[in-house]
Amino acid sequence: MTATTVKIHQETKSELDQFREYKSESYDEVIQKVIFIAKKSRTEPEVSKQLFDAIEKARARIKQGIFLTEEQAKKRLGL
Repeated sequence: MTATTVKIHQETKSELDQFREYKSESYDEVIQKVIFIAKKSRTEPEVSKQLFDAIEKARARIKQGIFLTEEQAKKRLGL
């Protein structure tokens, strides 16, 4: 993968942070998610609303400490 540097305002970074589902989620992953949601909102607005709702619910669970570690997830998936 080729990487590039992009300058953004601090406020923009803060806005992107609101879309993170977990602390180590990369900005590339966040931006890809936002692009996906934006595209879906044009063709399937109800799906994009469901995605936003799912992100908010996930963030609430993480704040409550209700989540699987990477190791637990691998074990559950048999990896």
